[in-house]
Amino acid sequence: MIRKFAIGIIGLIGLILVVFEVTFLATMPEALPENSASAEWLTPGPYTIAIAETVFVDETRETAANGYAPSLPNRTFPTSIWYPQDSAGNYPLVIHSHGFVSERTDLGYTAELLASYGYVVVAANFPLTAGGTAGGPNANDLVNQPTDVSFLIDSVLQLSGEAKPFAGEIDSLRIALMGYSLGGITTTLATYHPRLRDERVKAAVSIAGPTAGLTREFYETSDVPFMMIAGTLDALINFEPNAAIIPSRVRNSILLKIEGGTHLGFGSISEPWFRLMRHPDGLGCTAVLSNMDEDPSAAFRALGDESDGIDMDSAVLTVCETMPTEKALHPGRQQMVTAIATLSFFELVFNEDPARRTEASEILSRSLPSEMPEASYTESTR
Repeated sequence: MIRKFAIGIIGLIGLILVVFEVTFLATMPEALPENSASAEWLTPGPYTIAIAETVFVDETRETAANGYAPSLPNRTFPTSIWYPQDSAGNYPLVIHSHGFVSERTDLGYTAELLASYGYVVVAANFPLTAGGTAGGPNANDLVNQPTDVSFLIDSVLQLSGEAKPFAGEIDSLRIALMGYSLGGITTTLATYHPRLRDERVKAAVSIAGPTAGLTREFYETSDVPFMMIAGTLDALINFEPNAAIIPSRVRNSILLKIEGGTHLGFGSISEPWFRLMRHPDGLGCTAVLSNMDEDPSAAFRALGDESDGIDMDSAVLTVCETMPTEKALHPGRQQMVTAIATLSFFELVFNEDPARRTEASEILSRSLPSEMPEASYTESTR
């Protein structure tokens, strides 16, 4: 009897696995055109990648008390480093900032692609906004995150000996930032804020980052190349007041619009787990709203006022007020666009070969929008 029961359970598990595999294969994202430029840029580069885990601790700043969690005398950063394993080159550095209620690996697919092309990508869990934060994620700590980014840059540049996992060196003249959601605004602040910005930043990518409330004057502190990547069906960070305005406000900027893109669609977890959902942002809204103040602008008011180019009083900063009814773009396609656009943007800014920079410009502005019709490219009008 027990044997028959065990055989039945094994058979049921086997059936479930078969159904899962069939469903998985049947819901794969539409492939890129064979031999297309986009497909070539999505293919991993010449370097074998490796990932190192470390912890950086800033002993000069404290972590505030948070819910049941007491204050701490330092700020601690569990950190992942993606790097080329079989090279001793002079690497560009990219610091990635994760989203609210998220983790440092939330854009891991892009970090891996960049590392395969010779970049060192570093992402850390911020002390109070990551998903597993003691006392619950607290968006009010946003004001401290641009300085956290600067600390991470310092920490990586100071790595040496056995503590440095990669051979070769970081090129201090090729330092970039990228960030997703709350990490997107962290990136923007660290690039432009009159007091919090880091002048070492030479390029920045915000992915679904909020910008409502940042005036045209806010961006006058720097003219580094900036790209916003955003989805038109984002329920958490509405496209129009946060992304559509970028070309008219930010000099030397690019807007990469993803038609049908959602907020959660950018996150690594959405592919493949959210493939079958009509629109996944309901899950994100539940997680974010349960950990956010009633006033979604509260975390931004500590950043400054109109003299800093920040005007939260007149900003339309809404989070999850309405849920789009249209079917979302496949998250796999959304992540393809994101990875290709980010790589080509950084290659356009940092690659030392003029021919490669020309190729990167072509893929970003022409080939990608042509071969992936959900993507569209707009340059700054300033």
